[in-house]
Amino acid sequence: MKCAREQRVNGNVSDASSSATPNPKVRKHTISVFVGDESGMINRIAGVFARRGYNIQSLAVGLNRDKALFTIVVSGTERVLQQVIEQLQKLVNVLKVEDISSEPQVERELMLVKVNAHPESRAEIMWLVNTFRARVVDISEHALTIEVTGDPGKMIAVERNLRKFQIREIVRTGKIALRREKMGATAPFWRFSAASYPDLKEQAPVNVLRGSKKGDVLPPNEKPAGGDVYPVEPTSDVMVHHVLDAHWGLLTDEDTSGLRSHTLSLLVNDVPGVLNLSLAVGHAETEGISRITTVVPATDESVSKLVQQLYKLVDVHEVRDLTHLPFAERELMLIKIAVNAAARRDVLDIASVFRAKTVDVSDHTITLQLTGDLDKMVALQRLLEPYGICEVARTGRVALARESGVDSNYLRGYSFPLSS
Repeated sequence: MKCAREQRVNGNVSDASSSATPNPKVRKHTISVFVGDESGMINRIAGVFARRGYNIQSLAVGLNRDKALFTIVVSGTERVLQQVIEQLQKLVNVLKVEDISSEPQVERELMLVKVNAHPESRAEIMWLVNTFRARVVDISEHALTIEVTGDPGKMIAVERNLRKFQIREIVRTGKIALRREKMGATAPFWRFSAASYPDLKEQAPVNVLRGSKKGDVLPPNEKPAGGDVYPVEPTSDVMVHHVLDAHWGLLTDEDTSGLRSHTLSLLVNDVPGVLNLSLAVGHAETEGISRITTVVPATDESVSKLVQQLYKLVDVHEVRDLTHLPFAERELMLIKIAVNAAARRDVLDIASVFRAKTVDVSDHTITLQLTGDLDKMVALQRLLEPYGICEVARTGRVALARESGVDSNYLRGYSFPLSS
């Protein structure tokens, strides 16, 4: 993570020492930015950091119909980061900005690694895959593509261990994070959970849920604390949940207008300002280079023109449109669900079916981690709607071309004949 050195200007004290000794006040920060989803918002948010000389180490954006949650990792001093947060809060449609670095949190990142795998080394690579609880998502004669999910420290360890086999490509989502839920009525989502489950409401102090009625999340005349929350609302005596619509804006091949979702992979210099383009970004296989994965709705002709324009940018090394190639595509989601003692077993059973991992548990919530394609994300969210979704953090999609040449999308629905 890089931070441009600030010099003494107009009597201001430098934030980064000019000596080789690292400034102990400079540390890594995780910034959560909750915004209304509109065109150009990524550029505006990334531009605030770029103007202060900060290079964004990772940026993950979970989008839905009308709002988005950005998780941004940067390094800097507390004072200057506070100034950045104040500038972000001044942007139109920014609903909430928080530095959650000092709070207990669940942090996760997704990485796809394509590594050389010759017959004599394949057994050792598979041993590493099992050790790190990773998964092989593509296999060819001389290469393996591996999916790894975990905290940033685990990502570093996996990459270092695979270096000796020669890594071909790496694509990373950037980190997403949710607070670990506190216990009891002081927890941020206690009121939401208590509104969904009467047995939790009975345990809460009277003044916590004063005046609440069925479907209310907060007491009357009290403003919500903010956050990516999907409360329960009464509509004609039917309980309806606001949930992420992950398919919002996704274009299919059947779209008669000629538009479709194109997945672009960009190799760029790791410098301040370059990430204004991205939805999912992380360090690539070469130091000083980042790989950006972005999904854009466009026709083949317009994307071809877009690629030509991207090549004119100074810091862009390579642009690939993976849309027409077989590629492995993955996304990562953290989702916090309201539960009571009775509902907890049901939620865990649903998580087991989707191979989702439980990463945090409180007396009134469960936080799950899920990795997979877009349809898997949507299916799990919709099954969890009746229990109450408190909070969601999602990365953008990342992709690597399949060395095997097998397009798994076309295998879905294909019925293999039974052997006689």
